[in-house]
Amino acid sequence: MLVTNKELLDAARDGKYAVGAFNINNMEFIQAITETAGELNSPAILAVSEGAIKYAGFENLVSMVRIAAQRENTKFSLHLDHGKDMKVIEQCIENGFTSVMIDGSHLPFEENIAVTREVVQKAASRGVSVEGELGKLAGIEDNVSVSEQDAKFTDPDEVVQFVESTGVDSLAVAIGTSHGAYKFKGEPRLGMNRLSEIVSRVSIPLVLHGASGVNREHVEIANRFGADIGDARGVPDDAIREAVKRGISKVNIDTDMRIAFTTFIRKKFFDDPGGFDPRKYLGAGREAIAGVVKVKIKLFGSENKVA
Repeated sequence: MLVTNKELLDAARDGKYAVGAFNINNMEFIQAITETAGELNSPAILAVSEGAIKYAGFENLVSMVRIAAQRENTKFSLHLDHGKDMKVIEQCIENGFTSVMIDGSHLPFEENIAVTREVVQKAASRGVSVEGELGKLAGIEDNVSVSEQDAKFTDPDEVVQFVESTGVDSLAVAIGTSHGAYKFKGEPRLGMNRLSEIVSRVSIPLVLHGASGVNREHVEIANRFGADIGDARGVPDDAIREAVKRGISKVNIDTDMRIAFTTFIRKKFFDDPGGFDPRKYLGAGREAIAGVVKVKIKLFGSENKVA
C-alpha cells in the first residue's frame, strides 16, 4: 500500500485538498497515524527525519511502516523528511522509501539546484519521488536549525527556474511558518499573496513545512503536570485552510504530535503514580497522537479521498 508522494500530491492538487505528512519516531506514532488514516479513508505520508532513523533504526522503521500500511485500506507513502546527508538519501532511495526530500535551502541558489537535480536523477531509476525546498524557515526542530534572522521567504522569481532546472515533483515553500513550537512573536501572519503568486507560476504540488498549530489546551495540560513549554504559538487553523485553498497540497505535522504524546504520558504518570507498565502510558500517548491526526486530516480536507 506504499505509493509515491507524487501520486498522493498530484491527486490532492487536482482535488484541492492537502495530504498530511506526519513524522514518525516509534511504533506508537506509526500505529496511531496509519489506523486513523484508515478509519477516515484518507491518504497519509509517514515522514522520517534523519534523526528518527538514527534513533529507531532504518530497517526497524521501514519494516514497521510496511506492516502497518498493509493493515489499512488506504494509501500511504514513506518519505524522508529534510534529507541533507547524501548517504542517507541514497539508502532511502535504494531500500524501500517511496519519496525523499532533499533540503538544499541552506545553500546558495545555484548549489541548491545542483544538489536537488542530483537527487532527482538518483531517484528516477527507482521510481521514487523527490521534494525540494526553496527559501528558509525560522525555528529549531530535530536536525533543522535556521535562525530567525536568517529566515528567507521563497522568491517567486526563482521558483520557475528551480523547478525546471531540477525536475522535482513537489516544492516546499517558505511563506512565514517555522519549525518547532515557538513560531511567532507577534500575531501569526503568513504570506498568502506570495503563495498565490508561486502557485500561478508552477504546476507541481507545493508543500507547507512548520505547520503545527500548537494546541493551547495540550500545552496547558502538559504544564500542569510538570512541563515547561512556555509561550508556544503555532499556525492557526484558518491560516492552514486558506493555504490549502490557495494551493498547498502537503502539510507537515510534527510538533503537535510530540506535544500531545508528551502531555498525556505526563498526565498518565500523575493519574497512576504507582504504574510502571509502558503499554499503559505509551498507549495514552498513542491515543493522543491519533486524536491530533484525526483533527488534521479533517482540517486538510483529505477524509474520504481514497477510492
